[in-house]
Amino acid sequence: MSIKPQADSHKEISVLILSVFIAGLCSIVYELLIGTASAYFLGDSVKQFSITIGLYMAAMGIGSYISRLIKKNLLAKFIAVEIVLGFIGGISIPVLYFCYAYTNAYPVFMILLILSIGTLIGLEIPLLARIMEKYYTLNINISNILSVDYLGALIATLLFPFFLLPFLGTFKSSLFFGLVNMSIGFLNLWCFKEELQISQRKFLAMGTISVCLFLSIMFLFSGSLLKSWSKGLYQDRIIFSKQTRYQKIVLTKNKDDIRMYIDGNLQFSSIDEYRYHEALIHVPFGVAPNMNNILILGGGDGLAAREILKYDGVKTITIVDIDPEITRVSVTNQYLKRMNQASLTHSKVKIINRDAFKFLENTGDLFDIIISDLPDPNNASLARLYSKEFFKLVTSHLSRTGIFLTQATSPFFSNKAFWCISNTIERTGMATYPYHVYVPSFGDWGFVMASKIKLNPEAVRITVPTRYLEDSIVENLFVFAKDLIDKTPQFSTLDRPMVLSYYLKGWKYWN
Repeated sequence: MSIKPQADSHKEISVLILSVFIAGLCSIVYELLIGTASAYFLGDSVKQFSITIGLYMAAMGIGSYISRLIKKNLLAKFIAVEIVLGFIGGISIPVLYFCYAYTNAYPVFMILLILSIGTLIGLEIPLLARIMEKYYTLNINISNILSVDYLGALIATLLFPFFLLPFLGTFKSSLFFGLVNMSIGFLNLWCFKEELQISQRKFLAMGTISVCLFLSIMFLFSGSLLKSWSKGLYQDRIIFSKQTRYQKIVLTKNKDDIRMYIDGNLQFSSIDEYRYHEALIHVPFGVAPNMNNILILGGGDGLAAREILKYDGVKTITIVDIDPEITRVSVTNQYLKRMNQASLTHSKVKIINRDAFKFLENTGDLFDIIISDLPDPNNASLARLYSKEFFKLVTSHLSRTGIFLTQATSPFFSNKAFWCISNTIERTGMATYPYHVYVPSFGDWGFVMASKIKLNPEAVRITVPTRYLEDSIVENLFVFAKDLIDKTPQFSTLDRPMVLSYYLKGWKYWN
């Protein structure tokens, strides 16, 4: 049974309930922001989110325990906690961006920020619960607080992927929610000013205003701050940068060299991308019995399609790329349009912006050649596109004489990951033909060709104009030095993404 609030207490209760809601909202957003930034910078999203969530929850427990030591002036100390939390949470992502670009101490600062924010959040709810004791009995009080806190967490998880990442990005979202967090301080100062000593009001008001001004200035100048950070990360001048719902896309330019980065990882350099794309396309096309209907998974930059359009026999090219921004910028950007020779607007090309796995699950079409030009398996989401289950889906959509070709990371820098991909494709029953090519921007790079019927790599013939690839080179592509051959890696599945472990271990040394 609740204690009936006084008429003049409705405003106070409303402010406290709203404070609980905002606290729940901000706490989840900070957690998601740090986990996402760490996944961008360090890779292995599962590992980064596991560390973030684990440390976060432990720190919240510490904060909850510490709250018992606070005996008096609960309201003033609650507002002080919100000021500090708004400041630390607001600058958390800018600090991590700076650490990644200019120091080698990113993991240290990441852990310190998680522990600091988690501890402060752990203080919030116990203090609010004790402040609200005068309005409700314990059972009603706890019920109200937890239900509103969890509702705030739900709203945060919906806002994050559909609004914050696409429209604000991690950097601005951090600053914005620091300001949102500060609104709790403002609300409680305004509502409970009569319950605070004059000296407390002045001190807390000064702190609130100072932090809000600081975060607001950083938000207004976030564009310049991001440019400065990007200069530390990318050597060349940035000509395009956008955070989409799926990834961070950056284009840089240095004289005639145009480069694309996704989440900080180099995708291609215009200086030598032709080596990669000629090896990707003309080897399977040089031995394919049929090439009427082609499917490209990934390849939203249009560079693979450019090479395929050299074959007159091709009737349709379906490009499936999850991010519409990749295909949009590849159609509209003058540099990319020149590189891909406007391939994405060709009448034979159809673009579908969808997840490759979902596309294969839902289409009933068969293809003569399927090209997988997807990013490396550096996180759990991408590792599923190198699993046995995914490759089985691919097999089911190949025509009887169809050929599948996937890029397969570097057999030198991540040797076990390369052979894991080859071994996983073999598990589907297809015959595999691994090969590699030297691309200066990437080093030694690997591919795996596979088919339901037996192929003869020696029969590959280059019948279209190329800049690098020719018949005399092709045979050597299938030759691996003995220090690059390792057939021991296990195959990868959705349940056990071995390719992710192999990939991260392989690249850890070189990165």
